[in-house]
Amino acid sequence: MNTTFRRKAAVGAGALAVGVLLGGGGYSAFVAAERAVAAPSPEHVAAFAINDPEGYAQGVSLATADLAERVTPAVVQISVQVAPQMASRSELPEEFRQFFGLPFGGRSAPEMEPQPRFGGGSGFLVSSDGYIVTNNHVAGDAQTITVRLQDNRTFDAELVGSDPTTDVAVIKIDADGLPFLPWGNSEAVRVGEWVMAVGNPGFGGSSLDYTVTTGIVSAKGRPLQLIGRGLEQDPRFGREMAGYAIENFIQTDAVINPGNSGGPMIDMSGRVVGVNSAIASTDGHFQGYGFAIPSNLVQKVAHDLMTEGRVLRPWLGVQVVGVSPEDAEAFDLPSVSGVLVQAVTEDSPAQEAGLEQGDVIVSVDGQTVTSGGDLQEKIAVLDQGDRIDVGYYRDGEARTARVRLGEAPMAERSARGAEPRRSGAPAEMERFGLSLQPLDRSAAEQLGYDSAEGVVVASVDPAGPAARKGIGVGMKVVEIDGTGIGSVADAAKALADVESGEVVTLVLDTPSSGTRLVNVRAR
Repeated sequence: MNTTFRRKAAVGAGALAVGVLLGGGGYSAFVAAERAVAAPSPEHVAAFAINDPEGYAQGVSLATADLAERVTPAVVQISVQVAPQMASRSELPEEFRQFFGLPFGGRSAPEMEPQPRFGGGSGFLVSSDGYIVTNNHVAGDAQTITVRLQDNRTFDAELVGSDPTTDVAVIKIDADGLPFLPWGNSEAVRVGEWVMAVGNPGFGGSSLDYTVTTGIVSAKGRPLQLIGRGLEQDPRFGREMAGYAIENFIQTDAVINPGNSGGPMIDMSGRVVGVNSAIASTDGHFQGYGFAIPSNLVQKVAHDLMTEGRVLRPWLGVQVVGVSPEDAEAFDLPSVSGVLVQAVTEDSPAQEAGLEQGDVIVSVDGQTVTSGGDLQEKIAVLDQGDRIDVGYYRDGEARTARVRLGEAPMAERSARGAEPRRSGAPAEMERFGLSLQPLDRSAAEQLGYDSAEGVVVASVDPAGPAARKGIGVGMKVVEIDGTGIGSVADAAKALADVESGEVVTLVLDTPSSGTRLVNVRAR
């Protein structure tokens, strides 16, 4: 059976961002002063003896309903618009390929005119002054963000920051006195516990506002390789950045619904223990496998984004894999557990502490390490400069290394506006949020241009000036302020003296609509 992991993109015409976990019962109440979810009162759950099945069931039902009633005001609906991109018709789904007259496997026709892409998902308030946590794949690339609260008030939101290596983003609305959800301890969550998740997927005309489902924690520490694959395939990040992806998901059997990405997974005390992010499916529909990002990791990332504008990622400096039975036998280990160090980065904290290739790490500060993702999460929730005790085996002997965590070399590239969110273009073009490349024969044929001459837009910063003016990948740049452009060097020269705040006039060309003028202000 070919099972695929899906974190449905929150973009495309009518696309729905999916990837949620919804789980079960608990009870909580809002504190009037802050309107945060407080600890549950015991009357709904403690008064029902197990020898009274009907009363017990009614009590559980009331507790679940009470929890849903008190949590939903802090869950929000997020609608986004993403910068348009040029798209070859060969990239369309097969049913659309047939609609456009493209046979299966047939030669692709010229690209469609770029159109704004819309989508959205869910999020939840984490402060009374409007900070909202959601998924990076919901809001990280958004050009505009709109938030709707339960009382139907609508706000424009700004992206505070996002971290593609954990799929976490923080946005903010200008409001006060809002209900918000408190954080729980995902490390303490046990398999079999009831959880509830709430989503608000009613964007794009959907009527599924405030969907609540319940279930149990089915497993912990699931490494889906979903975030890493996405980073590796994204030209802004690549394989190096993919190595910093943290995937240690909580699995649940709670039903997943379209648009619930970014919604909270709630424990029975009304606290957030995860952020819904993905499903595993053979056909794109929920089949009993939902996944959430652990709250301990999300809380650390969100705190960094809210206070620093970027993720302060601590760094150990090892490459590891899970221990196999063969490893345990070869290294004379007492059990098949821990992670095997395959490589130690030069001049890293791990090397300075004496860790070596072939060591088997089994604990961090006394907490058992079960997988590579588990080790990454345990490190990621700490701070740079923290000193930790790493328990490991070498030559069958248990040892401990005292390690002072450093700063991850890629840490600054995690946040919106840092390196990966920019084009990597020369500074002249970076001020406009785009990069250019020569139009070679292959690209000209794919894009539908008659000749392989000039330059085309290679990438666009979704938050940059070019994106806001509708400039998309694949558009040919013909002129800049009246100067003909035949090469990337020509473009760089034409923009060399442009200062921040100045407006330049671009003449752009597409095969389907011809030339047009676009005025763009440098940032």
